[in-house]
Amino acid sequence: MYLLHTTDLTLKGFYGEIPRYAILSHTWDREEATFQDVENRRKDGLENWKKVKGACARARRYGWDWIWIDSCCIDKSSSAELSENINSMYRLYANAIVCYVYLSDDPKYSRSHFQYSKWFTRGWTLQELIAPTASVFFLDRSWKEIGTRYSLRNIISAVTSVPVKLLEDGDLTKYSIAQKMSWAAFRKTTRREDRAYSLMGLFDICMPPIYGEGGDKAFMRLQQEIIKTSDDHSIFAW
Repeated sequence: MYLLHTTDLTLKGFYGEIPRYAILSHTWDREEATFQDVENRRKDGLENWKKVKGACARARRYGWDWIWIDSCCIDKSSSAELSENINSMYRLYANAIVCYVYLSDDPKYSRSHFQYSKWFTRGWTLQELIAPTASVFFLDRSWKEIGTRYSLRNIISAVTSVPVKLLEDGDLTKYSIAQKMSWAAFRKTTRREDRAYSLMGLFDICMPPIYGEGGDKAFMRLQQEIIKTSDDHSIFAW
C-alpha cells in the first residue's frame, strides 16, 4: 500500500510491515489530487490539493507521520492495484489508527445539522463509517471538530439506519444480510458497479471489479459470492 507522509507530502510504498497511519474519509469533488499529481508535485490550479494538505496537517498535529487518502494513495492507472485496494478497502479503514471524516460541502456544520452532508448519501462512506476500530472524528470544511462517531452515534443512527449498538461495538456478526443491505439501499455511487463493490467489505467478500459490466451484473456477482460463504437466507428476502 502507498502512504502519504504528512510532513513532506511524498508517497511511499509499503509491502511488509505497515507503519501506523491515519485515514481520511471524504466525498469526491470533480477535481481531486491524484497519485500522479502527488508523484509529480503538481499542485498549481488544483483546488483539492488543499484537502490533502488539510488532512496531512490534521494528522501531523496529533503526531501521525503517515496518512492514507483514497484519491491520491491509489495508482489508478494500474488495474491490478485498483482491484487490490478495492478488495482491501474495508481492512484499510479497520486498521487505521484514527479516521477523519471531512465534510466539505458546508463550512458551517454544527452538531445538530451535520447530518445533512452528502457524505451520508454516498455508497463508499457506509463502510468507512462502520469499518474503523479506532476513533472516528467528524470535521467541518474548516477542519474544526464536530464530534466523534461515538458522541454523535444517535444522530448518525437516525440518518443512516445503522444501529447505535453497531456504532458502539463494531460487531457486524450480529446483523443479517438483509439488514446490511438495507443500510445501503438509498446510497448513491458515481459508477453503477460501485454500488456492489462498495459493499464487499461489509460481507467479507473479495471479487475482481469489472467496470463496464453494469450495476445489475456486479450486484448479482456480489450476491453469488455471499451465498458461497453464508447460509443466511435473509439474502433471498432482500
